[in-house]
Amino acid sequence: MTESAEPPKKVLSEAAKRALAEAAERRAKHDAEAKALPPEIGGPKGLEPTRYGDWERKGIAHDF
Repeated sequence: MTESAEPPKKVLSEAAKRALAEAAERRAKHDAEAKALPPEIGGPKGLEPTRYGDWERKGIAHDF
């Protein structure tokens, strides 16, 4: 007996399919807008600190 490497696909409702398509459109639009912006000069390296809660400069972390 051979087992499939992938689990069976979940059946999605039409509303779920529409929501996934709309989310993909929004992500594509956001990515296109982000590419159009000039690169940040002197910004933080790594993950965005305003999103993840800490801003670190010269070894000192500032919490928001």
